[in-house]
Amino acid sequence: MSTEGPRRVEVYPDREVVVEFDPDLTFECVDDCTWCCHHGVLLYDRDLVELAQRANLAENTTEFRGEKFVTREGKDREDHVGEDGSACAFLREDGLCSLHLEEDWKPTRCSVFPLGVWLEDDGLHVDIRDSAHEHCEGLNVSERSVIDNLEAFLPELLWDLENPDSDRKL
Repeated sequence: MSTEGPRRVEVYPDREVVVEFDPDLTFECVDDCTWCCHHGVLLYDRDLVELAQRANLAENTTEFRGEKFVTREGKDREDHVGEDGSACAFLREDGLCSLHLEEDWKPTRCSVFPLGVWLEDDGLHVDIRDSAHEHCEGLNVSERSVIDNLEAFLPELLWDLENPDSDRKL
């Protein structure tokens, strides 16, 4: 982060965030990096409605601590899986997401990555997830400025959530 500290950025009209990451940060998904798909994908209420139009919720979601997540399932392969051999139910063998490719949609949590989002008294805050610094290969490998493309990472529904904390895990 620069020496000037966090700054407020308007993402949508009357919807701003407190940016706590380096404003020079760039991000682009890179081929064969499916690390973000190896963990539970938290589903907010609106995501559940959208997912229900595209997939069977009973088969593709699970509940943990009162919250819905996309099911992690064991995959019969060595690539594009976590250490336990599991990944998101929608992660295909080629490492691509069937929801994103075939349905032109992805859950909010997937859009937000690699950012972490949380709410404080002064509003919505965003930073790079600690785990992304360790595992995500797409940081600072492109010309795509995160701060100039925040609307691509932060769906507007985040401002309406009581708890938008994106660091909750399955």
